[in-house]
Amino acid sequence: MNQKIMISTLLAALLAAGTASAEGLLHLSWKPDYDAVKYDVTFSRRDHGKMEGTWKTTAYMSDMLLPESRQFKDLQGLYWQEKPLDFDGYPIGAESGPRPLESSVTPVSRNAPLPRQDRSGERGGALLYPVYSYVGNPGASSYEIEVLSAYPENTEGTAHSMYHIGGGDFLYTDFYDDTPRFGTWYWRVRGKDENGNPAGEWSLSQKRHFATEGWTIGLYGDSITHGGGRMSYGPNDLEYSYGHYLDFDTVNLGDSGNTSHDMVERFDRDVLPFHLKYLLILGGSNSLRGGVPAEEVIEDLKEIQQKCRNHDIIPILLTLPPINPESIEKVFHEPTAEGWEEAFRKVNDFIRTQPHIDTASAFPYENVMPAALALDGLHGDVEAKKRIAAVINRHIGEFVK
Repeated sequence: MNQKIMISTLLAALLAAGTASAEGLLHLSWKPDYDAVKYDVTFSRRDHGKMEGTWKTTAYMSDMLLPESRQFKDLQGLYWQEKPLDFDGYPIGAESGPRPLESSVTPVSRNAPLPRQDRSGERGGALLYPVYSYVGNPGASSYEIEVLSAYPENTEGTAHSMYHIGGGDFLYTDFYDDTPRFGTWYWRVRGKDENGNPAGEWSLSQKRHFATEGWTIGLYGDSITHGGGRMSYGPNDLEYSYGHYLDFDTVNLGDSGNTSHDMVERFDRDVLPFHLKYLLILGGSNSLRGGVPAEEVIEDLKEIQQKCRNHDIIPILLTLPPINPESIEKVFHEPTAEGWEEAFRKVNDFIRTQPHIDTASAFPYENVMPAALALDGLHGDVEAKKRIAAVINRHIGEFVK
């Protein structure tokens, strides 16, 4: 399974039928609950002291765009509340009290998806494989993403890539770029309606920059390294990245969906340009749960180690955190290979004979990850990522002098 799709942030499709008016949109946001998968958002109008005309929607992040039309044309007397929910739709916290919508929203003049904050400059945010996160606009049932080498208004001779995502019951509002990006580039997003026609206009472009110089330590792996968790959060949400909680700077060379063989194949292209001194390596979970023999994963790890040594990089293997097949089946509807526990044990036993940091020791649960620490049974949520980072922080001094 490609984790780039399954872990993508989701937003409920249509808050109001059709596109928003030319008058623009309203951005509503609230403090996130990092244990929530989604939110029940209720709007009510107060008339002569009574709440009437209540209607609801679902948000999969702690913000949304509302149309300045229909129910939201007149904000006087309009109130809103939010309630955090778990994967099954049950409340995990109290509903907030009614708040005036008029003082809670920020007008947005552009009828377009709203790019979320670029966090690539924060610790753990330097991603070789970038993720573009945005708030979906009303009336859109799918999106197109454009990645350009120059600002879009200067399009002559500009190389670009176009991607189409979303559709169905939910909208994907995290896009995982499948191309490693270096230097400076721009991205923007536009909604499309159910007939494939533009729903509004292009968002303003967001500039990105990624340098290969100045890095000493790299993180190499699959989606566990790349970031994201709790179904609704992608790697741009650094709270779900163990690199965010490290006591030192790193460049994140993770790529969601990777097998250990993928990591071997892309090593020269994705690792060598950074001229690293140390590489923290966490890979093999996708391979083992898919039925690849432990011996093959071990050989892949050995090959990555040798590639590191051939280029004067010190490889530091990380033991594999446990998984939870029941949770994986529930969330992804995918089976886990029989004998997975023994396969994980074999790989971790090998890793413990090598220069390594025992990140699996943070999860002493007989090799089964509790659902409270990884909703989907694989990626690890906030507490799990903090535990991984804590173990690395305690032992990194044994390697980095």
